[in-house]
Amino acid sequence: MNHTARVRAAAWAGVLCVVLLPGARADTKVYRWVDDHGVVHYGDQIPPKYASRERDVVNSEGVVVERMSAQETPEQLAADRQKRIEQQDQQNRDRNLLNTYVSVGEIERLRDQRLALLADQVKVTDQFLDVLNGRLARLEGNAARYRPYAADPHAAPMPDQLADDLVRVTLDIRTQQQNLLEKQAEAASMSAQFAADIKRFKELKGIH
Repeated sequence: MNHTARVRAAAWAGVLCVVLLPGARADTKVYRWVDDHGVVHYGDQIPPKYASRERDVVNSEGVVVERMSAQETPEQLAADRQKRIEQQDQQNRDRNLLNTYVSVGEIERLRDQRLALLADQVKVTDQFLDVLNGRLARLEGNAARYRPYAADPHAAPMPDQLADDLVRVTLDIRTQQQNLLEKQAEAASMSAQFAADIKRFKELKGIH
C-alpha cells in the first residue's frame, strides 16, 4: 500500500471510530472532500476553506450516498439564470407556434402577406424619394443662378425662401432614405424569423 493509500485508510478508520463512538448520533454525516494537494479527507465536519467545494456524503462502508455540488460563482449563477430564462423563452415560443399554426403552409402564407405589405411600403418610399430628388434637382438648378453657387460674381444673393426649401427637401430626402433602410432591414429580419419558425415548427411536428 502506497503512502497516499495508507493516509486515506488511516483517515477513514479514524472517522469510523468517531462515528461509532458511544453517544454518536445515528444520523451523523461523514463527508469526503479533496484538499488543494489532491489528498482525500473524511470527517463529520468540513473545514470552512473547503465547505463551498464539491464534496460527498459517504456511509459506513465508504460508499457515496450523496454528492454535493460546489457552490457556483456569481458569474456561474448569472449564466445559469440566463440559461433558464432562454429555455423558458424557447418553451413559450414553441407553445405559441403550436397554438398559432396548424401547418407549414399557414406559416408561409402569413409570411408572404407580411413581406408583401413591407414590399409595398418600400415601393411607396422609393417613389417618394424619386419625387423629392426631382424637386431637389429643380431647386439646385434654380439656386445656381444666385450666390454663392452662381458663376457670375454679380449674381444676386439666394432668396431666403429658396434656401429654406433646399434645406427642407434635403432633410426630407435623408428621412426617407433612413425609412427605406429601416423597412429593408425589417423585411430581412422578418424573413429570417419566419424561416426559423418554419424550421422549428417542422422539428416540433417531426416533419422532414
